[in-house]
Amino acid sequence: MSELPTGKDLRVNETPIPGLKVIDLPVHGDARGWFKENWQREKMTALGLEDFGPVQNNISFNAQPGVTRGIHAEPWDKYISVATGRVFGAWVDLREGPTFGAAYWCEIDPTVAVFVPRGVGNAFQALEANTAYTYLVNAHWSAESQSEYTFLNLADETVAIPWPIPLEDAVLSEKDKAHPRLAAVTPMPAKKTLVIGANGQLGRALSARWAKRSDVEVLGRDTVDLAAPETLDRINWSQYSTIVNAAAHTAVDEAETQEGRRAAWAVNAAGPAALARIAAEHQLTLVHVSTDYVFDGTQQIHTEDESFSPLGVYGQSKAAGDTAVATAPQHYILRTSWVIGDGPNFVRTMASLAARGVDPSVVSDQMGRLSFAGEIARAIDHLLTTRAAYGTYNVSNAGEPAAWADIAKKVYKLTGHDPERVTPVTTQEYFAGKSGIAPRPAHSTFDLTKLQSTGFTLQDQHDALADYL
Repeated sequence: MSELPTGKDLRVNETPIPGLKVIDLPVHGDARGWFKENWQREKMTALGLEDFGPVQNNISFNAQPGVTRGIHAEPWDKYISVATGRVFGAWVDLREGPTFGAAYWCEIDPTVAVFVPRGVGNAFQALEANTAYTYLVNAHWSAESQSEYTFLNLADETVAIPWPIPLEDAVLSEKDKAHPRLAAVTPMPAKKTLVIGANGQLGRALSARWAKRSDVEVLGRDTVDLAAPETLDRINWSQYSTIVNAAAHTAVDEAETQEGRRAAWAVNAAGPAALARIAAEHQLTLVHVSTDYVFDGTQQIHTEDESFSPLGVYGQSKAAGDTAVATAPQHYILRTSWVIGDGPNFVRTMASLAARGVDPSVVSDQMGRLSFAGEIARAIDHLLTTRAAYGTYNVSNAGEPAAWADIAKKVYKLTGHDPERVTPVTTQEYFAGKSGIAPRPAHSTFDLTKLQSTGFTLQDQHDALADYL
C-alpha cells in the first residue's frame, strides 16, 4: 500500500446525499507504522457528525482485490472506516423522498471514514489484497432485522456506479447479483413519530395537525397505557424516531384519593420514567407535556429553571415525571397551563352554563393564561421541525394574564350573554364547605421568552378564545 498522508486535519464533509458524511481522519505515522483516532465522539460531534450511539462493531475482511459487497440499505446508522488496504465505496439514497436514487462514491483508505445514515444503501469493493474495513452500528443485528433491509443491484444502469474493477471481473455473492434494479426498489420509509394519548385534548390536536403525515402514528389508551408497562414492551421501537407523550392523569381532585393517587403516580411518574428509559436505549426524541401544578404558585411568573414546589398529588406526580424525562438525552418538556381543546374543559363548561341560564361564581385570585391544545401542538411541531435545543420550554398562549373569572366573563360576552352574570369569588370562598379538593397554584403565568427565542410566535389568549368559540 502506498504511504499514507499524515498531514490531514479532522474534518466532516457533506455530500449530495443528505446525512451521508465523509470524515477526514488525521493519521500519525513513523517508521513503525501509524496510529489514528478512528472514532472520537467529542471531537466529531463538535464538527457536526451525528452522535449516533454505536452499540456494535463489525469487521469485514477481504482476501483479494475485487471483492464487492452490496448495495445494502440497513435500518440503522453506520460509521465505516478502513483498518488496512483500500476500498472503493458507493452509496445510493434508498429512502423515501426527493433524493431517492441520489448516488455518491469515493475511495476510502485509513485516512477516510464515512457516516452512512439509515436507509442509504452502501457497497464496497476491495482494491488491495487483505483489505479490512470496520463499521460501527447503532442497533444490534438480528436475523429479524434483515426483513427491514432495502437492496439495489450493483450493476444498476440508472445509478451507473463506475466500479474500478468491472463487476464481471469482481467477486460477488449470488444474493448480491440478484438484487433488483432501482425502478423495482421499494424505498425505505422514514422512522415514525408515535403519539401516546390519542383521546385527550392534546392528542386530538396533534392528530388534526399531523393528519396528512404518513409517518405519524397516534395510539390511544386501549393500545398504550402508561399505567400498564407491558403495553410498552409490545412496541417495536426501532420503527420510531420520536415519542410524543400526550397522556396524563389530569383528575386533580381525584388524585388526592387513595385510588386516584396510585393512578396519578402510575401514569404521570412511572410511565414517563419508562418512556425516558426507552428513549435513551433506542436514541429517540421524547416530547413530554407538563403543567403549572409542579409549582406552588407563589412566584407570579414561572421560568423554566424554577425549582419544583408542588402542592398536591397531581403536581407531585407530574414533577416526578419531569425529573425522569429529563434523563433522556434527547428530550423536550413542554410546561403548559389551563389547557383548552377538543374535550371537556373550563371554556366549554362556561359556555354551557351561559346557554342554560346559570349564573356561576368563579375564582378571581388564580392568575394565568390559557393554553389552547392547537397552540401546544403547533409548538411541539415547531421544536421538532427546527431541531431546537433540547430541554424544558414554557408553552401557553400569549397576552396579559387573567383570572379564571375574567376568562368566564369573556366567554359569556363572546357567546352573546351578559358577563355580569359571572360573580368573582376567592378560592377560599369557592371551595368553602367542600372536601377532597386539591390545592391550586395561585399564579400560573409562564415566562415565554425561551420558546419565543426559537422563532415561535404565540397567539394572544383572548384572540385564541374568540377563535375557539
